[in-house]
Amino acid sequence: MSNEHTPEPAVGAVTQWLRRWTEGDPQALDQLVPLVYDELRRLAARHLRHERAGHTLQSTGLVHEAFLRLSQDSGVQWESRAQFFGLASRLMRHILVDHARARQADKRGGGQAPVPLDDDAVAAAPVASLDILALDQALQRLERLDAQQSRVVELRFFGGLSIDETAASLQVSPATVKREWSSARAWLLRELDGPAARAPQRGLQ
Repeated sequence: MSNEHTPEPAVGAVTQWLRRWTEGDPQALDQLVPLVYDELRRLAARHLRHERAGHTLQSTGLVHEAFLRLSQDSGVQWESRAQFFGLASRLMRHILVDHARARQADKRGGGQAPVPLDDDAVAAAPVASLDILALDQALQRLERLDAQQSRVVELRFFGGLSIDETAASLQVSPATVKREWSSARAWLLRELDGPAARAPQRGLQ
């Protein structure tokens, strides 16, 4: 059996370079970007799939802004690649919410109609139909009650991750993700209940 050193796998390399990046290593970012950039672009595209056509942010811009916010958070203790992409997804959601708030302020409250919170909606929400602000506010309330359920909705709905991908990111079983996703959707529908939310409620039945 060979005693040669086996190169560290890509997952370990991502975590290693993340830690060195937050510790101030000037070379770490150059090493990190090629390992994560394509996946971040896919993640950004999933987030933008729920946005209106002609959004001022495109995938590249959303990735760059998320990276900027990540670089400003020096307190993160990186444990895994999945943790990195989970945090990147959350930051992308916050960036898009900030843009939606600014756009709504410009329109003096002109909102968007809601989209069903079902599995088909996760796959393809109608353009310009998502009331991202109302859902974000509800998710913040859910997070205070059950952080894991909030993360499941965030990764499934905003990030477009599958059941298995979400399970890997949160380091739980697919069965747990299915259970939490079902429970979180029911809770969100109760929170969002009203004239604008009755159509999504029908979509869940």
